[in-house]
Parts: sequence; structure tokens; C-alpha cells
Amino acid sequence: MNKGDVAIYACVIIGAGIGLYLGSAIPGVLIGLGIGYLIKMNMKRDHE
Repeated sequence: MNKGDVAIYACVIIGAGIGLYLGSAIPGVLIGLGIGYLIKMNMKRDHE
């Protein structure tokens, strides 16, 4: 497992936690997934 995948998983879990706190986990998970992919793409671009 590389660092980009760990970033995605971490953002999804954090998003789910925030979503549960606000009353609905699914939107938080989706927002976390999107942010995780953006972080992964940024990490990949920095290594090139």
C-alpha cells in the first residue's frame, strides 16, 4: 500500500466521522473520497 492510498483511506474515515457527527455519513464519505483523490494526485505530481 502506498502513501496515496493511505491518504484516500484517511480522508474517507475522517469524512465519515464528520458526516456522522452532522447526521449523515454518506455525504461525508464522498467528500472525503474526493479530497483524498485530490491529495493523492498532488502527491503523485510532486514526485514527477
